[in-house]
Formats: sequence, C-alpha cells, structure tokens
Amino acid sequence: MNCIIIEDEVPAQEILVSYIQKLPDLHLLDVYNSALKANSILQEEKVDIIFLDINLPSISGINYLKTLKRPPLVIMTTAYSNYAAESFEYDAIVDYLVKPFGFERFLKAINKIESRKDPIHKIQYESVNEIVHNDLTIFVNVDKVLHKINQNDIIYVQSDRNYVTVVTKEISLSFIGSLKKWRESLKEGNFIQIHKSFIVNIDYIEKLTGNLAYIHKQKIPVGKTFKEELFNRVRPIN
Repeated sequence: MNCIIIEDEVPAQEILVSYIQKLPDLHLLDVYNSALKANSILQEEKVDIIFLDINLPSISGINYLKTLKRPPLVIMTTAYSNYAAESFEYDAIVDYLVKPFGFERFLKAINKIESRKDPIHKIQYESVNEIVHNDLTIFVNVDKVLHKINQNDIIYVQSDRNYVTVVTKEISLSFIGSLKKWRESLKEGNFIQIHKSFIVNIDYIEKLTGNLAYIHKQKIPVGKTFKEELFNRVRPIN
C-alpha cells in the first residue's frame, strides 16, 4: 500500500518513517511538512494511506481533508486528544494516534486500514505465543489460533527490537517475538542469517553485490560477521 506522511515536526516524521519501514507491505512515497505540498502527489500517484497531522502550517489537517473530493484512507496524528471526536466525523479517517505513540499502537491503526480494504493478501499483526513444527509446515500459535506457514514460502524474517516480521510469498506477519527463536526454528532448509536483523531464504536471493543482498524487491544488508558463511553457501561455480 502506498502511503505519504504530512507532518511538520521532524522527530514525528522520523518515527513514522521507521514504523512504516518495518512493514514490507507499506511503501512510503514521500514526506511533507505541509498539506499543500502534498497536492501534486495525490493527483499523480495512487495513494492508499495518508498519515496526517492536525496542526500544520497554512492549513490544518482537518481543513485540508475537507478540500479533497476523494481522499485516501487517513490516520490522523496529533499531540492533542481533544480533536478525536471531530476527526471521526469524516469517513476517510480510520484511526487517531495521539503522540507519542508506540509501534504496537501503530500496528493497530494499520489493522484498521486492512479491515476497511479488501486486499488480495490479508496482513495480520499479532503477538506470537508459540511456534510448532510439522515437517515443512510451521504453525504459529497466536492467541490460541494456529496460522499455517509453509517453510519453503518464507522469503525472509526481519527483527526490529521486540518485533519480528515474517515475509512469505502470500502474506506478511508482524508480531512481538525474537529473531533467535526463528533462527532455531529454521535450522533446516536454505535459511541463513546474513545480518543481526535478517534471516533469509537463499532460494529467493536474486543477486549479491558489496554488502547487499537483493531479495523480493528489497535491498537487505549483509553483516560483516555473516558475510563469509553466506558466500560459502552460494559459492559461484566459475
């Protein structure tokens, strides 16, 4: 899903950018410090989500939203909770985030976006309690519901602090977890850790250059301590 950020405070911009980058199904088109500067991209590109601050220079986020005939879905961001009631009068507004907000609260807002759309591949963001193996199938136990993942379909696993994102050919799952647990669970097959934050499936590596692995349209860094083992596993024949 394509998204843009309209936010005039640099720290708030940086937090939103970091959260968006954790979710591979979100594609950040650009960041703007005023609503008027975003007009052109809304006309030229397909924008699915706007992360929109309320207190902006020239025109407020709410007033700017009133000018859009067919606005994308909107997640409001502000430091003031007293605007919440007014903001939900608009159909395009899906959620209202009061600064400062954490990644878990951000995920809840994205889940609400998903419930308003009809995606081809459903994205689920949950807390993982347990991982159970059955040959090449991994069952992720989330709140007493087992979600089946074919191990061969896993493209890569990424960690960021207390969160893990598992990307397969069909779905992306982000949840509270540890990369260590997934490294132990993916001992079999063509999985290898190439960075402190990434485990990848060698079958999906498209090319290696310098300290980067190109996989599933992503540039994934290769850490110095993991580089030798990786190149031993993919040693060229010439």
